[in-house]
Amino acid sequence: MRLYTVSEVAKLSGVSVRTLHHYHEVGLLKPATVGANGYRHYGEEELLRLQQILFHREVGLPLSEISRLLDAPDFDRAAALRAHRLRLIGQARRYRQLIRTVDETLAALEGATTMNTERLYRGFHLEESEKAPSEDWLRSRFGPETQENIDRSRAIGASWSAEEREAYFNEGYHFDEALAKAIQQGLPNSSAAVQDLVRVHCATVCRGWGIAPCKGACLVLAEIYSDGPMFQPRFARIGPGAAEYVGEAIRSYAERELA
Repeated sequence: MRLYTVSEVAKLSGVSVRTLHHYHEVGLLKPATVGANGYRHYGEEELLRLQQILFHREVGLPLSEISRLLDAPDFDRAAALRAHRLRLIGQARRYRQLIRTVDETLAALEGATTMNTERLYRGFHLEESEKAPSEDWLRSRFGPETQENIDRSRAIGASWSAEEREAYFNEGYHFDEALAKAIQQGLPNSSAAVQDLVRVHCATVCRGWGIAPCKGACLVLAEIYSDGPMFQPRFARIGPGAAEYVGEAIRSYAERELA
């Protein structure tokens, strides 16, 4: 088995030697061997673990959370890579659309074309063509029978007026703002204020799903928020650990208050 020195790993990955030393000190990435002279050497297993660390850092997870995820008995590297792939596909499509939006807006401002207000905000929300990776993840996680729930939710959204749709998404924005504030204040996710926030949000999401709030649905929502690649960028913007925080808050609410 080929072993790599810490300098070689730093060159391969772009992670500084000092950072690799820190990862070793906190137990996040231990070398395959440490010689009597203190030199660290890394094998293929350590290189793959470092890749996972970097993927999870991309979505803003703190090192302690990454360590917990990678060391979990049920951690599946292949499943994690598939989830990363879905998230990256979604991000790539979103950024391509945002670039087109910038180009079209510049062209209109410079007089090359006329302004099309319907295209001003493309890329800031999920387009129909971008939903496929998210739906693939849902089916792989919860089974093919989840397609019925996906279809029902899409039909409900299609039946709403523009005002109803805007109000629904605004509720989500307000939830994110309140969630960020709660985290900044250091409120436990089981606190009354956070649980009240979660209660309203679960009711809103279930309305979009076309069902009444229930324990099963809220536990699914908690899992989607904690692990779903489509929501990692959203919660990463709120702060490190936000996805896990809200997932635990929803689980606590579902277990305690819903049958």
